[in-house]
Amino acid sequence: MSRKLGYSAQDTSKLIASLTSELTNRLQTDGIASITNFGTFEVRKKAERIMVSPATKQRMLVPPKLVLTFRPSASLKEEFK
Repeated sequence: MSRKLGYSAQDTSKLIASLTSELTNRLQTDGIASITNFGTFEVRKKAERIMVSPATKQRMLVPPKLVLTFRPSASLKEEFK
């Protein structure tokens, strides 16, 4: 990636770290982060549910949790048709 961008490996590493840090901060504060022509990351709350263990057939309650979702942009979807 550094060769393709024309930066040193260290500069590219700093750039990627900065990008992921900004995405993480945006997701923590707003719950959503968009990248133009790429897609949207969103934090969603998954409801609690009951699951059955296939080994023991025992029913268990799975607590609610936050999950990260991604929706690709229309232009990105078009690239892979």
